[in-house]
Amino acid sequence: MTIAVRPASVFEDVRTLVGPKSPEANVCWCLSHRIPAKLNAELRGPARGEYVAGLCRTEPPPGVLAYDGDEPVGWAAVAPRADTSFARSRTIPHVDDSPVWSLWCVRVRPGHRGQGISHELIAGAVEFARAHGAPAIEAYPLDSGGAKVDTTMAYPGVRKNFERAGFTHAADTTSVLAGHPRVLMRLDLRG
Repeated sequence: MTIAVRPASVFEDVRTLVGPKSPEANVCWCLSHRIPAKLNAELRGPARGEYVAGLCRTEPPPGVLAYDGDEPVGWAAVAPRADTSFARSRTIPHVDDSPVWSLWCVRVRPGHRGQGISHELIAGAVEFARAHGAPAIEAYPLDSGGAKVDTTMAYPGVRKNFERAGFTHAADTTSVLAGHPRVLMRLDLRG
């Protein structure tokens, strides 16, 4: 298996990874940290997908996709922190005022998990941020201490995967998800 990671500019492929089975459903579409809470609450059903379709046509697109051949098998949301809710978070601290990028969602399709695709997605997101001039990239993974994490709540990733990718612990947070604390991990992209 050869995995290629590319910018998420093909809406149909993004929908395969983060869209609902029913277009009327009000699922995340990976918008909850990307847009203001009021807009997130206002976008209902098909309007959520239409908003994401618009993001896929922008530069930079809303993240990266992992492909096994032509099949989309993974997604990672990555954008400038200033353009996300992490810019205003009360639970995830700012380490400094550097215009860092945030990587907050890593998702691998069922049937493709356990094959290293999340590692490829993290590496691809790092390269995507670097190519767009990010001085550093942050992630806010679960610090599960090796404990099993429910797959549906593992979207921010786990600390060990980010350490493996070269990220280092930059700060503790007061955010807890699925019973696990989240930590702020950072990778400097300069030099």
